[in-house]
Amino acid sequence: MPKPRKELISLEATPYYHCVSRCVRKAFLCGTDSSGRSFEHRRGWIENLLLDQAKVFCIDIAAYAVMSNHFHAVLHINKNTADCLSDLEVVER
Repeated sequence: MPKPRKELISLEATPYYHCVSRCVRKAFLCGTDSSGRSFEHRRGWIENLLLDQAKVFCIDIAAYAVMSNHFHAVLHINKNTADCLSDLEVVER
């Protein structure tokens, strides 16, 4: 059964989290599939999206890897930066 985010994330325990996102049905995220079709152009797109989202959500990226059918990201929740945001900055983000 799914748990609420407040039960999954505990900054007191650790501000670092290893996140993984995987494609379904053997789809390719990057690289070349068995038919020779290349999806390599997506690698830069995914990297840019990951880095842009980190700025918006006050998260530092410690490490990441974009693989052929999934990606890994080691994220650090930057609580100090998040606590310094005004209400207006939160709404704008």
